[in-house]
Amino acid sequence: MSEGKAVIIGAGPAGLTAAYELQKRTGIQALVFEKSGHIGGISKTVNYKGNRIDIGGHRFFSKSDRVMQWWTDIMPVEAYEREESPIKIRYQGQERRLELSETENSPAETDLIFLVRNRLSRIFYLRHFFDYPLSLGWATIRNLGFLRMSRIGISYLKALALPIKDERTLEDFFINRFGRELYLTFFKDYTEKVWGVPCTEIGADWGAQRIKGLSVTRALWHALKSLAGVRSEDVGQKGTETSLIERFLYPKLGPGQMWETVAERITADGGVVCMGWEATGIELENHQVIAVNLTSADGIRQQRVEVDYVFSTMPVRELIAAMGDAAPAEVGRIAGGLQYRDFITVGMLLKRLRVADGEGAKNGRLPDNWIYIQERDVRVGRVQVFNNWSPYMVEDPNTVWIGLEYFCNEGDDLWSMADEALIAFATEEMERIGFIAKEDLLDSTVIRMPKAYPGYFGESYPKFDQIREFTDTIENLFLIGRNGMHRYNNQDHSMLTAMAAVDNIANQDKRKGNIWSVNTESEYHESK
Repeated sequence: MSEGKAVIIGAGPAGLTAAYELQKRTGIQALVFEKSGHIGGISKTVNYKGNRIDIGGHRFFSKSDRVMQWWTDIMPVEAYEREESPIKIRYQGQERRLELSETENSPAETDLIFLVRNRLSRIFYLRHFFDYPLSLGWATIRNLGFLRMSRIGISYLKALALPIKDERTLEDFFINRFGRELYLTFFKDYTEKVWGVPCTEIGADWGAQRIKGLSVTRALWHALKSLAGVRSEDVGQKGTETSLIERFLYPKLGPGQMWETVAERITADGGVVCMGWEATGIELENHQVIAVNLTSADGIRQQRVEVDYVFSTMPVRELIAAMGDAAPAEVGRIAGGLQYRDFITVGMLLKRLRVADGEGAKNGRLPDNWIYIQERDVRVGRVQVFNNWSPYMVEDPNTVWIGLEYFCNEGDDLWSMADEALIAFATEEMERIGFIAKEDLLDSTVIRMPKAYPGYFGESYPKFDQIREFTDTIENLFLIGRNGMHRYNNQDHSMLTAMAAVDNIANQDKRKGNIWSVNTESEYHESK
C-alpha cells in the first residue's frame, strides 16, 4: 500500500474525491488546501438568511456506475414511489429497488438525504417559452411561425446532406447537428452571451463535451418515446442523452451538502481540510514536486509543505505561474494566455413571479428548475428557480427564491458593478421581460464566482497540449477537475479524473493518459 503525504489544491468535487479515495484506499494522508472559505468549489451551496443558492445548478446523475454508487454511499436516497413502481438505481451492473418497506429515509426526518427530482428546463425567447430540448409541437410552431419553421426544416435537411467536413469551430459543430437556421435561432446568441466571443472563435471540442450526442433526430425520437409513455426509471439513465435527462438525485440542502459531508469524513479518517490557504509556489526537483508553498487569505501567514504527491484543481494558468522558472518559458507563455469566463448569481427573494407560461404561472410560480434566457435585449443568461431544486432550499415556502445568472469577465462592467447597482440592473431586466414586478422583491444578494468556466478559445488554447506534455513529466503531480485540466468537466467527470489518479497511485501505475481520457472517450460522448 502506498504511503506518504499528498497535498490536494482545492476543495471542490475533484479535490475532495481525491482526498476521500486516498484516505479510504491507501496509507497516504490527504492534506486539502482551499483558497476560499467555502467547501465545494463551483458545486458549493451558499446560505443567505436561510435561503440556499446552488451556483450554476447541479443535477446528481451519471453514466458512471462508480460515481452513482459513490454518491449514494455518502448520502442515502429518499423513499420514493412513482405511480406503482418504486425507484430503481442501477450501478456496477446491478439493480437496487428502493421499496418503501425497506427504508425509512424521509426528508422530513433527516437532512442527509438525496431527493428524487423531476427535471424541467425551458428556453424563453420572443417572450415565449419553448421546450428544451426543442420539440416540433404545436406550441413551437405557433411561437416561431410556419415560415421560420420551414426554413429550419430545410436547413436541417441540408446539413444532413452536406455537412461541414472539417469541423473546427463551435459554429461548425452546431450547424452540422442542427442546421444553420436553427443554430442562428437558438444557439448562436445564447452561446455568445455565455462565452463573450463569437462561436467561430470557440473550438468544436467544447460542443463535443457539453452537447455530445444530442441532435434534432435524437430529440424528436426522445419526444416520441415520452408521448408513448416509455420512460427510464434508472436515475443514472445510462441510455439517455445528457441534455435529455428527466430525473435526477439532489441533496436536500443543495450540492454543497454532499461536499461538506465528504470533507467531514475526510477529517474523521485522519485527513486535513484547511480553508483560506492559496498555493503560491510549487517547488520542482528531478521531475518531482518536492514542496508546496501556501499563503493565507489575509496574505500574512505562509507555510511550506513537503509532499510525496500533489493533486491540483487550481486554474492551470495559476499552477504554471506558481512553478516560476521551473516551467519552460514557452509553457509559461501559453499558460499565461489561457482564458476563463466568470460568473455572477443575483439571488432574488420574491412574493411571486409575474410571467405566464401558456397556462399562466400557478400560484405565482413556474415549474422549471432553470430557464435559458435567449432574449437579446437582456444580459441575464439563465434563471434558476431554487424552490424546484429542493423545497428545503427556501426558508419561507410561500416565497419564490430565484437565481439570475450572468456570464462576464473579471474586471468588466458587470463584474465591477457595486452590488446595489447590479441588483437594480437585474431587477430592471427581469421586469422588462415580464418575469417579476419590483414591488414583489423582498430581498436580494450577489455572489461572484471567478474562473467558473475554462475557455476553449484564444491563442493559447490550441497549444494546451504543450502544457499537458510538460506537466505529465512531473511524476507525482496530477491535474484533475475542471480548472485543474482546463476542461469543461461536469461534476461526475471531475470526480472520475480524481478516481483515476488515485487508481494509478494505488496500482503503482505511472501513466496519466487514463486521467485525460475521462470525458473524451465514447462512454462520455454518449454517441451510442
